[in-house]
Amino acid sequence: MEVSSHRVSLLPLVVIIIGCCACWGGCRAQIPIPARIDGFVYGGKPPAWGETVVVEAFLDPVCPDSRDAWPALKKVVEHYSSRVSVVVHLFPLPYHSYAFIACRSIHAVNKLNPSFVYPLLEKFFKDQEGYYNLPTYEKSRATVVNEITKNLVAPIIGETNLAAYTAGFNDSKSDMATRISFKNGCARGVTGTPYFFVNGIPINDSGSPLEYKYWISVLDPLVGKM
Repeated sequence: MEVSSHRVSLLPLVVIIIGCCACWGGCRAQIPIPARIDGFVYGGKPPAWGETVVVEAFLDPVCPDSRDAWPALKKVVEHYSSRVSVVVHLFPLPYHSYAFIACRSIHAVNKLNPSFVYPLLEKFFKDQEGYYNLPTYEKSRATVVNEITKNLVAPIIGETNLAAYTAGFNDSKSDMATRISFKNGCARGVTGTPYFFVNGIPINDSGSPLEYKYWISVLDPLVGKM
């Protein structure tokens, strides 16, 4: 019995060693490289090397904390104008049942017209409670997709664009774009939403909404050095 207990206690160590050897041996798959850099610029000035302070936000459209973090970020753009760029990366959390569908729908409307992206994201934030795990538990995937299309997407893009949207949503490109967004976050150490980077450096307080005054305390010194 004593030998058996030793074997059990060593199992986690063996798993870790095997995992490390796989990484050192170059067995990791290459993340697909997109034709354009991941993320959606919100207002202000698009990121330009050395010309703006860049805030990157990884958000889940059906995450309450992402929803609550958004107003302060919008206010930051208004305050700093062209001196700060905000880029949102969609990060569908796996424990939110329809987060991937939500993110995929945003990628699909982006193909139609990039101006649809943020109105749809904000529509998800406003109505996200209807797409939490419990309200959708007894609904089929097709039913939820149809409800999102009818209740959230159609009011933003208009009925005349629905056929093109549906084709884009079902296209493998929107699926791949959503996967790349998620894998990009994982590769950068994102573990939840909202998750923030400033000029490529992770913010320690990521994982919960940050107040406007916190953003000012972080960004003011950086903008002053531009």
